[in-house]
Amino acid sequence: MLFITRRIAILTLLGCGCLAAQPQAPEMLPGKGLAQYDFFYAGEQKQHWMFRVEKGKIFWQYMDAASKGEISDATLLSNGDIVFTRQFGVTKISKDKKVLWQYDAPAHFEIHTAQPIGKQRVVFIQSGPEPVARVVNVVTNKVEREFPLPAGNVKNTHGQLRHARLTPAGTLLVAHMDMKCVAEYDAKGKQVWKYDIENPWSASRLANGNTLIATNKKVVREVDPQGRTVWEFSAADIPDYKIAGFQIATRLANGNTMVNNWFNQWNGTLDKANPPVQAIEVNPAKQVVWALRSWGEPDLGPSTTIQLLDRKTAPERVHFGEFR
Repeated sequence: MLFITRRIAILTLLGCGCLAAQPQAPEMLPGKGLAQYDFFYAGEQKQHWMFRVEKGKIFWQYMDAASKGEISDATLLSNGDIVFTRQFGVTKISKDKKVLWQYDAPAHFEIHTAQPIGKQRVVFIQSGPEPVARVVNVVTNKVEREFPLPAGNVKNTHGQLRHARLTPAGTLLVAHMDMKCVAEYDAKGKQVWKYDIENPWSASRLANGNTLIATNKKVVREVDPQGRTVWEFSAADIPDYKIAGFQIATRLANGNTMVNNWFNQWNGTLDKANPPVQAIEVNPAKQVVWALRSWGEPDLGPSTTIQLLDRKTAPERVHFGEFR
């Protein structure tokens, strides 16, 4: 009888709307919202959407509702060109949205990360039965370097690898999700460093020589070359924010860390009356100093990568061994 009474009470509360859903984030967010930074934005979702936001408004956008696959990586070059992966390939477009180069992955293979090297080359990783890292000259369309990469399960293409980034030393940091590690390779494919961590999604080498890693276990960790943790941040540090999963973590020039909080469109429907934040910036003390929530006007969609445009940079000014 007690169980029936409680059930009736709960149903009554739900029917009258008295039992509100748990907030995904504080009503008032720190920072200036869209106006906090100028930035380039893209995310994994059912359509290919990319945006350039300046002074709090959309300055440029790319939208392809008929596309297949998800954007896991995107880089805005200094001349306005964009290199992005689309799960089943990698594409380079101009700022006026013309395709300058593209590569389609064979059946049973996927591409989730790519990085421009200068304006003529792209390094990308192809997951699948035989995972490889590949450098392609996008002018000649010739493969200039290729070497195999290990995988924990060659039959599970989608779960193998995610983000990879070149280091100042000209090596490649790779997040091996299914091998539960971040590994660093030279331009000939030799592994030169490794760090074990559960479900790494992204990794980048910091100016101080440490490595910043984000995992889809909702943890961001900075480790030194010896693998010692020097800073760690997790969803538990910000209980007022509901985190679905971290994707890319970026160390900003001010010393803070920005993390993308991804929303999975395939596993649920967004409640626009109670949406999660798409990205957060935390200081070294793990306090949230900025949070982005833009699901209305404009609707930026799920968040995977944010590239700040607050200073003039040339992200293509990197090298991979002899490739520049």
